[in-house]
Amino acid sequence: MPYAAITYRVKPGHEDEIAEIFANFTRVDTPDLKGDDGAAAGRLLGTGVFIKDDVMVRVIHYEGDFAAVGRHMATQKGVHILEEKLQPYLAEERDTSSPAGFAAYFRNATMRSIAQLTVDTHPAKA
Repeated sequence: MPYAAITYRVKPGHEDEIAEIFANFTRVDTPDLKGDDGAAAGRLLGTGVFIKDDVMVRVIHYEGDFAAVGRHMATQKGVHILEEKLQPYLAEERDTSSPAGFAAYFRNATMRSIAQLTVDTHPAKA
C-alpha cells in the first residue's frame, strides 16, 4: 500500500497556528475513492502532517489510484475550509477554490517517491 507526500511552503514562525488549523480539520466524508466512471478506485488509509520551519508535508497512505485521492479531496468541504484557513500562512499563493485548481495544485505539489519500504518487501531472514 503506497504512500504519497504533498508539500506546502509556509511562512516560518507560524507552526502553532498551522497546527491548530489541522487540529480542527473536518475529515473526509468517506475513505472510499471512486474513479471517473464511479467505480471503486481505491481507499484512503491515513494521513499525517509534518512541519518544520517553512516546509509542511502531508503524507498520504492509500491503496488504488492516486489520482482518485486528489479528485476525492477536491470535493471535500472540510478540505476547502482548511485551505482557506491556511491561506494567510502560505509562502506561495495558489488557487484551490475549484476542483480543477485543487487537482492542479495536488499534482504539482506531490513529491517524487524515491523509496517505499514495508514489511512485505523485507527480505526473509535465513
